[in-house]
Amino acid sequence: MDGTGKKFSLQDSVGHQITRTARIVERRVEEDLRRFGLTRVGWCVLVAVSEEGKKNPSDIANFVGIDRTATSRALRQLENDGLILREMGRDDRRTTEVRLTELGQTQFAAALPFCRAASVHFHKKLSQAELETLKVLLAKLAADELP
Repeated sequence: MDGTGKKFSLQDSVGHQITRTARIVERRVEEDLRRFGLTRVGWCVLVAVSEEGKKNPSDIANFVGIDRTATSRALRQLENDGLILREMGRDDRRTTEVRLTELGQTQFAAALPFCRAASVHFHKKLSQAELETLKVLLAKLAADELP
């Protein structure tokens, strides 16, 4: 106890419940991604580039919700694995543009059904209304906070 008379209940902590649930979901997704040599962050970067058309590292970082250092680390790993190319910007040579290689496109396409299946697995546990409410509540908790 901290002297206030009331003990801290970890199980009642929203932060603990969110973190615990996130780890459960991540573990399931990462198990599937591992067979493709991908991490969850690497997968998110591939989604940003392939599905969302994000080309520069800042846009990728903002989309994925990670800082530039983590983005650089993920891009370096994906580049070393031959899944992406980083090139000088076409319009502005001071910028970097990211694109998937042929291998990156192949790996992305191969991993996509597994990631969709993991998403469906967890979405099926909730009704459509519950899922929408959860998204709204999570967005509300994250509003005005740093990424």
